[in-house]
Amino acid sequence: MSLDYPALAALAAVIREGGFERAAAVLGVTPSAVSQRVRALEERLGAVLVVRGQPPVPTEAGAKLYAHAEQVRLLEGELAAALPAIAKGLSGPTTLRVAVNADSLGTWFLPAAARFAECSGALLDLVLDDEGHTAERLRSGAVLAAVTADPRPVQGCRTVPLGALRYAAVASPVWLRRHFPVGFKPAALALAPMLRFDRRDGLQARWAREALGIESLDAPVHWVPATQGFLDGALAGLGWAMNPLPLIADHLAAGRLVELVPGRRLDVALHWQHARLGARLLAALTKEVLAAARDNLVQGGRTTRRAR
Repeated sequence: MSLDYPALAALAAVIREGGFERAAAVLGVTPSAVSQRVRALEERLGAVLVVRGQPPVPTEAGAKLYAHAEQVRLLEGELAAALPAIAKGLSGPTTLRVAVNADSLGTWFLPAAARFAECSGALLDLVLDDEGHTAERLRSGAVLAAVTADPRPVQGCRTVPLGALRYAAVASPVWLRRHFPVGFKPAALALAPMLRFDRRDGLQARWAREALGIESLDAPVHWVPATQGFLDGALAGLGWAMNPLPLIADHLAAGRLVELVPGRRLDVALHWQHARLGARLLAALTKEVLAAARDNLVQGGRTTRRAR
């Protein structure tokens, strides 16, 4: 059975754009036409491919077809570079979908992305996720590359160590005086408000265990789901937080932030995984990512397996 590629393109657009109407706008057709194409593909294959909702969610079969469609788009972009006549039938520049964690995005990744875009003319669709879960995005085919804490190779992908993102446990001087008026005491940390990114963020507890020997950290929590929000919250005296050192170095030097325990920091190992298809564009992106990692991440440092 051959695939109906217009229908496959409609399915991919629905998943990529997060809705039938947005997919229709991208494809230049009506939402009902997109829905008919997806339904026809489902009937032909005898399987539900997308669960209708806001946003639509691909089933396991739908995710596999989406991954195939994205790889076809990437290979078409590669062909267009070698055979310019093909480019006339393609809808604009090639877009690479990449999963990246918030702290990498907020510190070192974007300059690499900008250099890649300038040199290649390609576009990037950056998907934000916890770096412990970005590899799952790659396994499902939702993205073509990922910054991840998981060193286990994904089938059909190449894995390259990037180095470690270094974190420090910091707070504002005012906050520190308020909660530790006679100096920092590890035993009192359970009563001091801290910042957490989301329910999967265990970096504060890991630092308390590795740096202070505290096995369980059950402290009051402010939930702040943004890298810049973490920095701003710490500066404002909302709570103590684990912040990437590249983001806070100037604040530490100026005394706007102080370390709870000076010098006791935590390194989080990161890896770059990417599909082996589409060698030209992914090789160019990989070159820029590795260069940025060499300049900004700790090479050969002590590591833990979790970050934001």
